[in-house]
Amino acid sequence: MSTHRIECTVNGEATCLDVPAHRLLSDFLRDDLHLTGTKRGCETGICGACSVLLDGEVVKSCLLLAVQANGRELTTIEGLARGDTLHPLQESFMRCGGLQCGYCTPGFIMASCDLLKNNPNPSCDEVRHGLSGNLCRCTGYTQIVESVRHAAEEMNHGN
Repeated sequence: MSTHRIECTVNGEATCLDVPAHRLLSDFLRDDLHLTGTKRGCETGICGACSVLLDGEVVKSCLLLAVQANGRELTTIEGLARGDTLHPLQESFMRCGGLQCGYCTPGFIMASCDLLKNNPNPSCDEVRHGLSGNLCRCTGYTQIVESVRHAAEEMNHGN
């Protein structure tokens, strides 16, 4: 089995590891780096539970090979908080009830980071559209939309 050396930055820390050529990025994060916030869901790119940021853009880690992260920057849900201070999206999802069982929450939050980077003050319809690549089986999405809008307000007042 051939392996490849991956050198990348994960949540602000340099990482260097040899992995099998066929290793999925989601498996690299969960199994090799023990960053279990990235969830395995459908493993076909439909549910979005595995969403992470790659060079600041949201990607579904079950659709990429780990070697595709070589030389790049990855951010997972574990990398959003600053010490004991949660990211505004993490705080809002808790405060506004945007999570139920929590399984899909990391993917929604990571997709929301990308959404708010590109649209700092989205309407409810824009949030729904921006998160259409993520699925939740527990909620009616209302609280998720409210969580993102609340975080946007918090983040905009902080600027």
